[in-house]
Amino acid sequence: MKNILVPTDFSAQAHHAFEVALQLAQRTGGNVTLLHVLESLGDNSANFSSYGGPVNGAELPNSEGVPDGIFAIKLLEVTKQRMHALLAEAAQRAPGVAVHDAAGTADLDDAILRVVAERNIELVVMGTQEHDTMEQFFNSSTTQRMVRLAPCPVLAVKHQQAQFDVRNIVFPSDFTAETANAASELQQILALFPEAAVHLLHIGSSHDQQVLVHMQMFLQQHSLPNATTHIFDASSTTTGIEQFAQKVQADLIVLPTHARSGLSRLFHSSVAENVASSAFPPVLTFHLHAQGR
Repeated sequence: MKNILVPTDFSAQAHHAFEVALQLAQRTGGNVTLLHVLESLGDNSANFSSYGGPVNGAELPNSEGVPDGIFAIKLLEVTKQRMHALLAEAAQRAPGVAVHDAAGTADLDDAILRVVAERNIELVVMGTQEHDTMEQFFNSSTTQRMVRLAPCPVLAVKHQQAQFDVRNIVFPSDFTAETANAASELQQILALFPEAAVHLLHIGSSHDQQVLVHMQMFLQQHSLPNATTHIFDASSTTTGIEQFAQKVQADLIVLPTHARSGLSRLFHSSVAENVASSAFPPVLTFHLHAQGR
C-alpha cells in the first residue's frame, strides 16, 4: 500500500483522510496523490465541489454577473491555491513523503478510477461524513461507489486521527472458506502495525458449533499471533459490530467485500437498525478477489 490516493474537496472530512494517508505513507515509505475534481464548470454552480458541497475554506469569486468561462478560471485558481496549501502542510507534517497533486474536470467516479489505473494506486483513502446508521455510512455516495468499483482497497475515515496508531483491529466475518482469501490483506495491515491485536468477530449465537470450527481453522491456517476469536450475540449484525468495536476500543475495522454489491455478505439482508456511527473507527474494505496488493 505504497501508492495512496486521497480525493479531496477541501472539507474537514477530506482533511482527516489526508492526515491518515500521510501517516500510512510514512509507515510504508510510500507516496500520496491528492485529487480534486470539479464535476461541473459549465455554469456558476461550479462552486460546489466533487463531494457535493462548497469548496470549504476557499474564497470563491462572486458568481453574480460573471461569465461562466471567467468564473471557471477563477475557481480553478482557487483550487490550485488550496492544493498548494495542502502540499505545504504535507511538507511540514511528513517531510519524507512525496505528495503529488492532480486536478481536473470530469465525472468524479471516472476520475478516481482513471488515476487509480494510471498511477498504480494501491489504496484509496476517503473522508466520509457521519451518518445515523452503518447502512447509510456504506451507502454514502462516492465512498460507497468506490467500495464497489475500486480495484484496490478503500479506507473510509470519518474522524480526525491525530495519531493513526492501530492497536485493535476488528475483523467481522462469517468465516466460510471464502474468507480465507482475506488473510493476506489482514497480514499486510499487521506488517504495518505488528503490535496490533486482531479480534476475529462473528455476530451470532455462541452455540453455533460450525462457526466455532471455521474460526479455529482460520486461526490455524494463517499466521495471526495476536488474534483472538469472538462470537457476539446482538439484535443485528450492524448493532453487534458497533457494540463490539466500542467494547474493544477498535482502531480499525477490516471488512472483505464483494465486487458486485460492494458489501460483505454480512450486510446482504436486514441492515435496518440505527447505530451510532460516531464510535466507528476507520473502515478498510477490499475485494476478496483483489489479492497481492
